[in-house]
Amino acid sequence: MAYRHPRPPQKPAPHIALWMLRLITAPEGLQKFVRTTGFANDRLAFALGLDHWIDPEDRPFHPQTVRSELYGLLAQAEQDGTQALLPTPLQGNVQRLAALVGLSAVDAQILAFAVCLHTDQLLDDAADLLDAVSSTQVIQTLALLVQAPDAQVRQALGSQGLLARSGLVVLDQRGIGSLKNKLDLLSHSFADQMVAGDADPIALLRGKIAPAAHGRLALADYGHIQPTLDIAQPWLRHALGTQRRGVNLLIYGAPGTGKTELARALAHDLGCELFEVASEDEDGDPINGHHRLRALRTAQSFLAQRRALLLFDEVEDVFTESPLQRSTAQSHKAWLNRALEDNPVPTLWLSNSVDGVDAAFIRRFDMVFELPMPPRRQRQRIVQAHCDTLLDAPALARVAQAEHLAPAVVARASTVAQAMLAEVGRAASASAFEQLVSHTLQAQGHRPLLRHDPHRLPEVYDPAFLHADTDLVQLAQGLAAAQGSGGASGARLCLYGPPGTGKTAFGRWLAEQLDRPLLVRRASDLLSMYVGQAEKNIARAFREAEDEGALLLIDEVDSFLQDRRGAQRSWEVTQVNEMLTQMEGFAGVFIASTNLMGGLDPAALRRFDLKVRLDYLRQDQAWALLLRHCAQLGLPTPGAPEQARLARLRQLTPGDFAAVLRQQRFRPLTRAQALVDALEAECALKPGDSRAIGFV
Repeated sequence: MAYRHPRPPQKPAPHIALWMLRLITAPEGLQKFVRTTGFANDRLAFALGLDHWIDPEDRPFHPQTVRSELYGLLAQAEQDGTQALLPTPLQGNVQRLAALVGLSAVDAQILAFAVCLHTDQLLDDAADLLDAVSSTQVIQTLALLVQAPDAQVRQALGSQGLLARSGLVVLDQRGIGSLKNKLDLLSHSFADQMVAGDADPIALLRGKIAPAAHGRLALADYGHIQPTLDIAQPWLRHALGTQRRGVNLLIYGAPGTGKTELARALAHDLGCELFEVASEDEDGDPINGHHRLRALRTAQSFLAQRRALLLFDEVEDVFTESPLQRSTAQSHKAWLNRALEDNPVPTLWLSNSVDGVDAAFIRRFDMVFELPMPPRRQRQRIVQAHCDTLLDAPALARVAQAEHLAPAVVARASTVAQAMLAEVGRAASASAFEQLVSHTLQAQGHRPLLRHDPHRLPEVYDPAFLHADTDLVQLAQGLAAAQGSGGASGARLCLYGPPGTGKTAFGRWLAEQLDRPLLVRRASDLLSMYVGQAEKNIARAFREAEDEGALLLIDEVDSFLQDRRGAQRSWEVTQVNEMLTQMEGFAGVFIASTNLMGGLDPAALRRFDLKVRLDYLRQDQAWALLLRHCAQLGLPTPGAPEQARLARLRQLTPGDFAAVLRQQRFRPLTRAQALVDALEAECALKPGDSRAIGFV
């Protein structure tokens, strides 16, 4: 009787037929395949040339004879083993991978079988005769199929074997399952690529790693971490040149600081390839930490012979723990420790924070460093490099004021704006650039670009209009002389007094006299609802000022330097301790401003080199300042009545004049009397007590 299946299968290739016969003639396979009255799978029987036993008309089905015939077919296949060579594409790909990863002959045979098992339906059907198998049974079956001792197969599929370490074939140790499901391949598409034609080894890693995109930035954009780069560059160059193992750098910093761009710039500078460990699979779905570690292990095996760096971004997927769940790193601690000590490809690990990383892991990295936002001086260089022909000097300075401006944001916005230049012109392109930057900053939760410099001094500014108990001009000259002498130029000043008396403005003026940028931080910038974060913010402010060579002014410093003897919470003490520590170690000029001098910690008061009180204006200062403002506004010169009214304002400050001048924009003043009226209105809002809380 003819084979009744509507589409009989094609005859298998010799290597497939050999494996099928080895599976079927195994005791368990033979028992299930050859039944009393026929075959368990007629397709397999037809493929092996046993179709004459499928519902024969001239003789009954004879199991013993069928078994003997199967043994004969196996013997013939074994004898013709030279004809059972792998097809050329598969053979070539297996050989390339064997050379790349260092596979043994047994490893290569197991790899070839696993690929065929995932691509050939007949072979999969033959394997299904075994039903569900355990890991031990898998090893025994593979030993039979590749004609190798059990011990060699067990070693090949062990966690330290090259098949597992490379991710090419991983034995699923969990429970029982079909032979196919117990042998996990590199990726979903791996088997198909292996049999389709000559495969690029890197292409086989799709969904595991990918070549990094070209960077937009150069190392010159990272001048604010130059001392760190002076270590990282020669260390990586040495590692690449000597093929040193166990080289790992952990780079952390807030999102947008340019960590990925830095990795790309380093690779470009070192003249090597950069590959990124994927965070998404081939289907675009997120990959969990466990599978990302497997991808890393695979990449290390595939790239060991190439001059390359590996990039593992978002390490939080692996290292971060929660109260309810151990991190992937902790679950694979021994393996990860070995990986950090023995990886053949230098690896850059990127994270937004190291707070959740176990110290035991941190100490295994060769370098651990933070990538902060560039200081203003560096930001200005970055903006100028990308937009030199686009923005004028005031615009450059204005954009550089944005403290959270990342290099990548500048690069992307510049690309868009430059592309518009020919069509819309320079002015519109420049405006578009600022708009793009501003919108990105807002989307990141930061302030948009300011249209003016908030620390710009008024045109009529003169320290002579500050009522201080110290000669401020002489103070500036002394600091400048100390700075120019090459000696110790550091200074810690405390400015105190009522609000509006010009403390912040003096800091700006002093920075200009010393030819230094000004870095202003208020309590709202530094305080945090999270325990320990305020201390980090304080440390970061001092570090930024040091990196930029800036004069650091912290307003409302009483928020951090309250007398510790009255502290009720531990963090109130730690904030004071952190501020004192940073003050002691800061080599630049530091100004603290407050109007609550009486509440400061005694230890803090001792650490200030000079304490300067700024008070309400003297009568002569108030009159001179009124005359100057009237001249600036084009108002008639005030007379004796205005002078008498001004003399009665005992709580008048330079800040009051500044407030009235801002009102002039929308409520123009035409007479000196109106200017005095406005000053009186400002003073009338003040409480009688001159120690009211507030800062300028």
